Amino acid sequence: MSALTADDWQVILLSLKVSGAAVLLTLPIAFGLAWLLARGRFPGKVLLDGLVHLPLVLPPVVTGWLLLLAFGPAGPLGRWFEKWLGIVFMFRWTGAALAAAIMALPLMVRAIRLSVEAIDRRLEDAARTLGAGPAHMFLTISLPLALPGILAGAVLGFARSLGEFGATITFVSNIPGETRTLPIAIYSALQVPGADPVVARLAIVSVLLSLMALLASEALARRGGRGTAHVL
Repeated sequence: MSALTADDWQVILLSLKVSGAAVLLTLPIAFGLAWLLARGRFPGKVLLDGLVHLPLVLPPVVTGWLLLLAFGPAGPLGRWFEKWLGIVFMFRWTGAALAAAIMALPLMVRAIRLSVEAIDRRLEDAARTLGAGPAHMFLTISLPLALPGILAGAVLGFARSLGEFGATITFVSNIPGETRTLPIAIYSALQVPGADPVVARLAIVSVLLSLMALLASEALARRGGRGTAHVL
């Protein structure tokens, strides 16, 4: 395999940027949803659980189309973000990060939820009887015990974001240097005769990055105990 070119590095760095932003955007939301689904008792919980996991079973093209309707220039959320925050999603790397975040959310919620459910509630009860308040108990007991699952979910979400294709290309198209991430770059190279070396280089990089992320996620989950192992 020949050495990576400047264009290859541009694609790789953009993919890492998009995936990193997707995880940062999603992690607080994923933790809140995981905690709510693990500890909450409320009407509509099954429906919320289904909506959270919907991107796993919905065709990615449909997810991208829904993002286009909601966050496009004419979409209600797209107009709001542009007017009040100055953030534009269409044909920008921010849109690629949003699409990756939506697709990674179910996996992150699942990993974190397993970790939260594995917390020994007796430890929390003991802290409560000793006078610990809800915030102190959460910060000193619940959060540290759930941390391996949170980290595993973040790494797993990062790996999923690296592989995102369908929703991204539907939502923000294929723009070199802006939205052309690793999967899209591989797809583009496949359309060009004689570009097999480019496909091989990018495919190997993609496999290595994804494999490292998956192994790290599993290792972190195992550190959290039996309840959080095998998050995949």
